[in-house]
Amino acid sequence: MVTMGTASILGVWATAVLATVVSLGASAVLVARLERVAARLGLREATLGLLAALAADGPEITAALTGLLRGDHAIGVGVVVGSNAFNLAALLGLAALRAGRIRFHRDVVVLTGSAGSVLAVVAVGAATGALPPGVALGLATLVFAAYLAVSSVHPATLGRAPLPRRFRANLARAVADEEAELAAALDLAPGGPADAVVSGLALAVVIGASSLLEHQASSLGAHYRVPGILVGGVVLAAATSLPNALSALRLARRGRGSAVLSTALNSNALNLFAGLLVPAVVVGLGSYGPSGVLVASWSAALTVGALLLAYGGRGLGRPAGAAVVVGYLGLVVVLAWR
Repeated sequence: MVTMGTASILGVWATAVLATVVSLGASAVLVARLERVAARLGLREATLGLLAALAADGPEITAALTGLLRGDHAIGVGVVVGSNAFNLAALLGLAALRAGRIRFHRDVVVLTGSAGSVLAVVAVGAATGALPPGVALGLATLVFAAYLAVSSVHPATLGRAPLPRRFRANLARAVADEEAELAAALDLAPGGPADAVVSGLALAVVIGASSLLEHQASSLGAHYRVPGILVGGVVLAAATSLPNALSALRLARRGRGSAVLSTALNSNALNLFAGLLVPAVVVGLGSYGPSGVLVASWSAALTVGALLLAYGGRGLGRPAGAAVVVGYLGLVVVLAWR
């Protein structure tokens, strides 16, 4: 057990709070400026949305990488898969409760949900050791690259692709629906050199503050004898996911259901890819431990369950949103009980 004096523990708490505020504030600046830079480069809305999701995921990915590189695998794994479960509860569940109902196009649910579900299952395979880190990363790369390629193509081009007619039409409609809502949700005003400079500075601040936050949270966990998986999977996961949650609540109130779904699933996909599978290969992480397997499996089940509710109901109403939130709270209770 690591013990600290009263003054020391208060200092750690104050630093952790300050690091959280700075990290999230810099993340918000990074998202706004990066959207403008990407718009100037003429990127399509779906690609721009992925970049914005990656920027908003900066705190989660950095905190996870810091934990993994320091050898604290429980915290590193917990931040990624815990953030994914929290994203589903906050971006979909709470958003549905707040808005009353979020409407989704079924084609969009299938397009984004297919990639999200496969990546969640790959993460479970990596967590259990059924898939070696390199194999898991290879599969995730194929899925993610295919999704990115489809999302980046103009719907009219997809409509002429050499694919079965009905599949081709559904795919083109899904991309068009997703782009229409993302266009209304993102800042598409062309940026300038100043936006690029500010983006770089904001990224540096996000990395520094998030790394500090992970270190302080680890120290607090050791002092209070809180398991690393609980520190990473619940505390850090929720703290670093707040920008995405607030963004989803705003989109839900404006009726941008497909944009909410894309934000949630794109964020989760990027978390798994950049925050867990790539570093797992680098640090040689072969096993996530029993708690890591639990969180990864729970997150995957919650992903599939939320998507089935969204597809069946053509969106999420308050009962379905409550079910997603309860599913996440069940994970928190189980982790706290262990």
